[in-house]
This record gives sequence, C-alpha cells and structure tokens, in this order.
Amino acid sequence: MPYPAAGLSELAAAVLAAPPRLGQVRLVAVDGPSGAGKSTFAAKLSAALGSATIISTDSFATWADPVGWWPRLAEGVLEPLARGEPGHYVKLDWTSGTPEPGEHVTVPPPEILILEGVSAGRASVRPLLSALVVLDGPGPAERLERAVRRDGEAARPHLERWQEFERGWFAIDNALNPFGGERVGKRAGSLTQRDDIAPGCDSFTLYVARS
Repeated sequence: MPYPAAGLSELAAAVLAAPPRLGQVRLVAVDGPSGAGKSTFAAKLSAALGSATIISTDSFATWADPVGWWPRLAEGVLEPLARGEPGHYVKLDWTSGTPEPGEHVTVPPPEILILEGVSAGRASVRPLLSALVVLDGPGPAERLERAVRRDGEAARPHLERWQEFERGWFAIDNALNPFGGERVGKRAGSLTQRDDIAPGCDSFTLYVARS
C-alpha cells in the first residue's frame, strides 16, 4: 500500500492544526475493518508527525471480547491524560497465540496520541478526537487474506468470525460513516470531513475537529 510522503505531510499538518480535545492531548483515531492497513498507516502518520504515541486496540481486544474492553482504556489511559496525568495499561501478549497479560505500560501525557484498531473511533470517543482517519481497505476476501498472512493460517477461523462481528459493529456504531450518509462537507458532531487531503491508500477518509 503506498502512502505518499506529501499526502502524509498534509495530514500531519492538519492534525497539528486541530485543537486538542483530550485535555492538552491531540487524540487521533485510526479506525476501519481488519486487514485495512490501520497499523501501517498509524506508524507512517506517527513518523510524519515526528513524535506521537501509538496505542493499538490489539493491546486490549481478544477474540472473545472484540470491543467490550473499552473501559480499561478509558479509565486507565484517556481519563488520566485528560487530567494531565500519566496513563497506565497492561498490554496483552499474543506470542503464544492466546492472549495473556503482558507488559505494564506507562503513557506520559503526549502532544499527540494515535489510537489505532477496530473501534478506535467509536461514537463514545469522537467528542474527544482531534482527528479521525477511516480506512476501508479492499474487499472482505482480500482483507481476510492480508490478516491471515499477518496472524497465521491457524487464526483464519477466528478472523472469519471477527469479520462477521465487524459488519454488525460498524453498522451499529457508524464509525465508517460518521455523517450517516449525508453529503460530503457536512459536519458530524465536533468533526468535519476533509476531502482535500488523501494519502494514497485503498480508501481513506479524514475528519478533523473544528477550531
């Protein structure tokens, strides 16, 4: 997947120009279905920003608990950061193939925090976002094969069930279309769609907080 430096530079500038909404932290969510390229995109964006902390939803989610883990992130990380205090969380360790409690992570208040993964831009956090990036990726079949290449063939049944869950989740949470089908240029809560910035990836939409 190409991510032209010029487009990423424009995106980084838009993020830096957006107001902080998590205390003094600019919170950026990178959301979309599995296999869409969220982790790669977040890493490229972090590099373009020069300094950004990244937290992946993979550090919290499991096959059995795709989205219900959110209070651990909100209470352990987001709420302390909003107060100007360090956040803390326990990162899941997937090296054995089964999620186990792993590293204890401390998150000093950063200028920019990128939260990437499925449900990162969920409705409950949108009022706190400085920017929301939505990656659609290719079709489900290609995204599944990407995810299998990443996680291994043994994960295929889990990934197939995950894709089925995602379809229902995104339909309910509306993360892939915060405007609810309204025309381009409309505003969704505190976020406004930007069509003038489009780093080249499969499918990309950017929303930034109003000044």
